[in-house]
Amino acid sequence: MSYTYNYFRPMVSTDVVLFKKNDNQISILLIKRLNPPFKDCWALPGGFLEEDESLLDCANRELKEETNISGIELEQLYAFGDPGRDPRGHCVTVVYFGWVSDIHYEPTAGDDAQEVQWFSLAELPVLAFDHKKVIEMAEKRIRYHG
Repeated sequence: MSYTYNYFRPMVSTDVVLFKKNDNQISILLIKRLNPPFKDCWALPGGFLEEDESLLDCANRELKEETNISGIELEQLYAFGDPGRDPRGHCVTVVYFGWVSDIHYEPTAGDDAQEVQWFSLAELPVLAFDHKKVIEMAEKRIRYHG
């Protein structure tokens, strides 16, 4: 049997949807991107998988690098891989989500983030990539599945 190999390899990244509950309002942590594509736009913390790195390690590393938040229990939500979701090329992202309930988690921008801010789910800014779709799925997950 003969095999034909296609050497096309999509890029792989992780993104993190971090929720915080204040009173009866749920907020989500976003970064303002420092670099293209979508420079100066709001996005989820995230970035590309490094060689010999697990997906969960990548998600935790990117969250720490861009927001200075670590030690959060993250759960895998879903993989998004529609062609065209990233203008740099075909990129598959594995999304993780978690909760912050402690006021001691004060984010600070770092690495690829020029700013970091909590936004109410009811008042999200225009988002980079397909992050609106990602957040909608994460919101559905927390509202209907706990």
